[in-house]
Amino acid sequence: MISTEKIQQLIQQGMDTDSVDVSGGDGKYVAEVVSRAFAGLTTIKRHRMVYSCVNNVIASGELHALTIVAKTPEEAS
Repeated sequence: MISTEKIQQLIQQGMDTDSVDVSGGDGKYVAEVVSRAFAGLTTIKRHRMVYSCVNNVIASGELHALTIVAKTPEEAS
């Protein structure tokens, strides 16, 4: 199984983020991602950005379910 730290690292490496917090376990995780890059984007486009960072571990079966909460810094405050 993949760790929360590894998921967080993949997201941080794959996109410009202000903060990333990943929780969960047993293949089911929640990623709370705050990024200026989300400004003006729909929820679906925000989620696609995050999923693109973890597609390889989803395809490999290491990660089964990822719930994404994607906000701009203004929305998070």
